[in-house]
Amino acid sequence: MNKELFDALDLLEKERGIQKEYMIERIEAALVSAYKRDSGNACPVRVKTDTKAKEIKMYKQLTVVETVTNPKSEISLEEANRTSVTYSVGDIFEVEVAPRDFGRISAQTAKQVIIQGIREAERGMMIKEYEEKKEEIVQALVLRVDPVTGNATVEIGKNEMMLYKNEQINGETLQAGDRIKVFIIEVKRENRGPSIVLSRTHPGLVRRLFEMEVPEIKDGIVEIKNIAREPGSRTKIAVSSNDPDVDPVGACIGPKSIRKNNVSLELPNEKIDIIKYSDIPEEFISSALAPASVVSVTKVSDSEKMYRVIVNEDQLSLAIGREGQNARLAAKLTGCKVDIKSVKTAEAESVE
Repeated sequence: MNKELFDALDLLEKERGIQKEYMIERIEAALVSAYKRDSGNACPVRVKTDTKAKEIKMYKQLTVVETVTNPKSEISLEEANRTSVTYSVGDIFEVEVAPRDFGRISAQTAKQVIIQGIREAERGMMIKEYEEKKEEIVQALVLRVDPVTGNATVEIGKNEMMLYKNEQINGETLQAGDRIKVFIIEVKRENRGPSIVLSRTHPGLVRRLFEMEVPEIKDGIVEIKNIAREPGSRTKIAVSSNDPDVDPVGACIGPKSIRKNNVSLELPNEKIDIIKYSDIPEEFISSALAPASVVSVTKVSDSEKMYRVIVNEDQLSLAIGREGQNARLAAKLTGCKVDIKSVKTAEAESVE
């Protein structure tokens, strides 16, 4: 059993990366516990492991006494001295546990500990791996989709994880075999094991996609200042440049719109507006309301973050957007409240 056990540990270390020393420590501790339980905790025991000889031996530890009152945990000085005259009262005398008894206990315990140890070690490695990938994009393979809940089971590396319906893009239909990119929001430690929170709706997904497509962002020349997103419908992204010779909007769009289109391929049916950021709120708000053209933006005196936006009559519906989406995203992107009015309405209010 000893040789087979060590061969199994070597294989585990090679194939799954679980350290043999870690498993041996777990097995030793478990064997001590199992033997004590099996023997009624009669006396202390010690496990000795020889990795070169591929042997595990167990010794029960008896206390040397003048007169034995408990033969299960004590040995007389006279008897101990038959082995070695160096023993004195109070010393510990070790006796190897019978191979037959030890083999029965060790085989059962080792199997249980190995199974449990594999699970815990893999959980630990999984947590470490995905904590390093937190707030990053990873490639996932869709294995199956629950027809009732819509939750998708995906495979990332060798691990199966859940992409819940509320973290999927509206209007997107996932099917087994699809390869998608997902954003890792959080890594949770739970009793049943690590839980990786995945998302395709988080604004961070858009940020990382542009970082992958636009070298200027990766190099720090172009900076993403903010993102406002309604997944599956529309996203507005504000960018600025740290180099006066580099147009941040043009860099993100790319030659023949190739960079923007590559991001759009990952976000089905989602329109992307790339906005030039400005420290001047009026300029920023005017740009954020694209594709509408703005006549003027003025600050409302009784509110720090309230701005009145005036547009031509034919631009009003475009500025507000369907169900107020364009105005809502612009407000979220800029962090300001916007009150959009047509020139005609504004003039009438002014007369009043």
